[in-house]
Amino acid sequence: MILNLETASKVAEYLLQAKAIKLQPKNPFTWASGWKSPIYCDNRITLSFPRIRTYIRQELAKATVEKYGTPDVIVGVATGAIAQGALVAEELGVPFAYVRASAKDHGLGNIIEGKIEAGQRVVVIEDLISTGGSSLKAVEALKSVGANVLGMAAIFTYNFQLSNTNFKEANCELITLSDYDALVQQAVESSYISESEVALIKNWRLDPAAWTGN
Repeated sequence: MILNLETASKVAEYLLQAKAIKLQPKNPFTWASGWKSPIYCDNRITLSFPRIRTYIRQELAKATVEKYGTPDVIVGVATGAIAQGALVAEELGVPFAYVRASAKDHGLGNIIEGKIEAGQRVVVIEDLISTGGSSLKAVEALKSVGANVLGMAAIFTYNFQLSNTNFKEANCELITLSDYDALVQQAVESSYISESEVALIKNWRLDPAAWTGN
């Protein structure tokens, strides 16, 4: 869920400016999953642009407090949201921790790095939501140690039906600064893509696993 349409548009503009998101409907990317896609997103690139980094930090912090109140701990999801989460925690003046993709195979074998106590109110920060699988795995890891996960805040979501279903079934609230629809609209308004390419891009989201770009 987007809380502010103006923010959604501005974030989409910044993601395109920084080339954190690239749209190539006529020359699709291949994701690690094997899916063909007209879009590629790497929001870590925004960290290299101070003005954009600052805006995202402030808006994530504001959205977090507006939706969930000030949490006891902010938690980032490895690897893309570790830095983003730390920035939000600094903005709010609260502790920070992060969740690994899997437990370490050495040392203490941690999956959670940082201090989380049972009963603490936690908001999870993500940089990108696709299917929601890895994000919700982090939520489960936090719940397993007794954290009270209030919800998640992310920079961007593709807004797949699958991810919406996954978050609903996990009973996890999700808010995002921007989403796929806001991005496509901004891309057209800024002449990043043409009107004729919009249908092709929107068709991809309906069935991304089967989309070929033709």
